[in-house]
Amino acid sequence: MKSNYELKNIDETRQFARDFAHTLRAPVCVALHGDLGMGKSEIARTIIQTLRGPDTVVPSPTFTIVQNYDGISHFDLYRINDKSELTEIGLPYALQNDITLIEWPEIATDILPENTIHIYLTGDGDTRTLRIE
Repeated sequence: MKSNYELKNIDETRQFARDFAHTLRAPVCVALHGDLGMGKSEIARTIIQTLRGPDTVVPSPTFTIVQNYDGISHFDLYRINDKSELTEIGLPYALQNDITLIEWPEIATDILPENTIHIYLTGDGDTRTLRIE
């Protein structure tokens, strides 16, 4: 099943993420695809804050690689160079147990569950086209 959305601004992006968050039940994997600045982190942050409370501090996991929020794992695989590192950072465990949000998932494609929800973001300016597969 594929769905397409046109999100005209950050508020529409956040509203999509809030609505989408309510559909997620662990274990589930959401792979966020898109270039820098497309909104992957904003979608992940909004999902986490929707499910764990609006005051939840959600830093980007760019440098820590993974952040955990009581059953939600947020991974940023941008700096992972070798697939063996995926086990070291706990990705297989998270995939079996958590709501797992993954930015830059390309290095992990062969271990992602078959039912992974893939979100592809493209855009120009503030407008984003979001495709779910």
